[in-house]
Amino acid sequence: MAIQSTGVGSGLPVDTIVSKLMAIESLPLASIQKKQTSYQADVTALGALSGSVSSFQSSLIALSSASTFKTLAATASDTAVASVTASSTASVGNYNVNVTQLAQAQTISSAGQINTTSSIGGGASTTLSFQFGSISGGTQTGGIYSGATFTQDASQATGTVTIDSTNNSLQGIRDAINNAKIGVNASIVGDGSATPYHLVLNSTSTGATSSLKISVAGDANLQNLLSYDPAGTQNFKEVTTGQNANLTVNGIAVSSASNKVGTAIQGVTISAQKIGTTSIAVNTNTSAVQNSINSFVSAYNSLNSTIAQLTSYNPTTKAAGALLGDPTVQAIQNQVRNTLSTAVNGLGGGFTSLAQIGISFQKDGSLAVDSSKLQTALTNNFNDVGGLFSAMGKTTDSLTSLSGSTAATQPGDYAIKVTQIATQGVLTGDVNLNSASTTIAAGTKIDVKIDGLSGTVSLAAGNYTASQLASMIQSSINGTASFSNAGVTVTTSIDSNGFLNITSGSFGSASNVSLTSNAGTSVSALTGTVSTGTTGKNVAGTLNGVSATGLGQILTGASGSPSEGLQILVNGGATGDRGKVSFSQGYAYKLNNLVTSFLGTTGTISSATKGINTTLASLQKQTDELNARLLKTQNRLQAQYSALDTVISKLNATQSFLTAQIGILNGSTNK
Repeated sequence: MAIQSTGVGSGLPVDTIVSKLMAIESLPLASIQKKQTSYQADVTALGALSGSVSSFQSSLIALSSASTFKTLAATASDTAVASVTASSTASVGNYNVNVTQLAQAQTISSAGQINTTSSIGGGASTTLSFQFGSISGGTQTGGIYSGATFTQDASQATGTVTIDSTNNSLQGIRDAINNAKIGVNASIVGDGSATPYHLVLNSTSTGATSSLKISVAGDANLQNLLSYDPAGTQNFKEVTTGQNANLTVNGIAVSSASNKVGTAIQGVTISAQKIGTTSIAVNTNTSAVQNSINSFVSAYNSLNSTIAQLTSYNPTTKAAGALLGDPTVQAIQNQVRNTLSTAVNGLGGGFTSLAQIGISFQKDGSLAVDSSKLQTALTNNFNDVGGLFSAMGKTTDSLTSLSGSTAATQPGDYAIKVTQIATQGVLTGDVNLNSASTTIAAGTKIDVKIDGLSGTVSLAAGNYTASQLASMIQSSINGTASFSNAGVTVTTSIDSNGFLNITSGSFGSASNVSLTSNAGTSVSALTGTVSTGTTGKNVAGTLNGVSATGLGQILTGASGSPSEGLQILVNGGATGDRGKVSFSQGYAYKLNNLVTSFLGTTGTISSATKGINTTLASLQKQTDELNARLLKTQNRLQAQYSALDTVISKLNATQSFLTAQIGILNGSTNK
């Protein structure tokens, strides 16, 4: 019987046979790909869940911050006269404001120069010292004072500028002053005369206490051009007099160096714009809080809807959400709902549940807001609403306040007992500066160390009374970049003995002041035999009888105690029992911490996603290995069936030959 085939050589369908065999061999690959598709859908669904949770967390930011419930809303009836802002220390009230004078800065102008680029003087290194203060007494005629007194303002830093051969032109002096950023603006104004160019200086701060005094040590020509003392030599003429803003608030006269008046009404800043009258209203910022609460409810409902969609099941179509039955999404949903359903401690007996302010769960798990009930709660119990959402504390002692807390701090009432009040480091001299004036030589420098930070301070030359010397030293230290850039400050005073006191601006065991002579007048002329001050002390005390950690003025609850991480600022007062602090962790604060645990790099969603990605990586590895085996199998089958095709082809050729031979033999026999 003849062998029948339609292959390449024999008619055998090699490709078809191999293809069908490979389809059977590839069945495990299809199963893996199905799993990959399912897991990838889970990753996408977790991404959608993460986005919704993240949006929910964004809605918690404002509500979880205590400052949201402390900042009041302030409005002015005529904003052209004055605008107004309020801080957490403001009180609700209404005020009438009458602005009668705006603050302005002093402006002075030098003698005219022929041009702006020629060198002035011989180029010797010269120091310009700028002091700020008030001018009193005497008279002013044509921009020159007679019989006046200059009193330095110790709260404003003394600034110094160096002029030498590289910048001793009018233009160079202008640029050096501006680049020094010492609180003085310099410009050059031409008046068209034979000596048209004037150096014009003005303080960057307004007010009567920001008038200038300029001391020049060095080149005589620069001294003759730039020295300016309203009580002495005046090489500048005053163009504009520095003056305070004057206004009345509810009939009480107020004077301010700035047009931004922050001392007239506690916690309120009035920005005077022009002379005139306006009324100011300060109220609780209920509208902003109400908007934040509505945003929170909306974001929660969006999260609830996303979870419902991801875990849904349609019995008719038998279509299931990507995360149906997933433990991660179930855990997130349960924890958020449990947090919202559990009563909080409340702030000193205030609200403890959302239902009390009109927020309640619906049958579908969403939240709804009773706007009328919420508005009533905000109007009548604004602070209690704050305690319901954020981490807040309320103290019974006016000199103590909540400074901070951590997630470990437990809500509750904590008795405060102070056993040591925090103090500042202070250096007290032992030389009576009231006995005679003190002379500071030109080029005097002292090395100062404050709170462990060191700097070299230049002192302006001159003869000083005790109070003038104290003001100059405070201004010079605070104006030194080493300290001002780090926010380190001192205050100075003269005590009843005539001794100079230099007090660090900080409290606690790191607070101290020391002086060392450097150049010119010795430190002993300032503080006698004393050069190192007394170190400050940290506050010490207990919270609910448990010893707390003191650092500066802050008492912090001990680790492992219910008050762990609770920070109380003790701003002076006496030792002993100091009342209590009521601390509350509201819903937004708790939810924010909870959601952070979901979204963090080691959080619930991240861990679940990481686990799925690990599985996907394993499946991809299996896919790669299986594809490699399938390729080898395909090559082997292709080779085997190609060989078979060749064998069959040869057999067919043999068959044809034999058939022909038999035919020949049969023909011979017949003959």
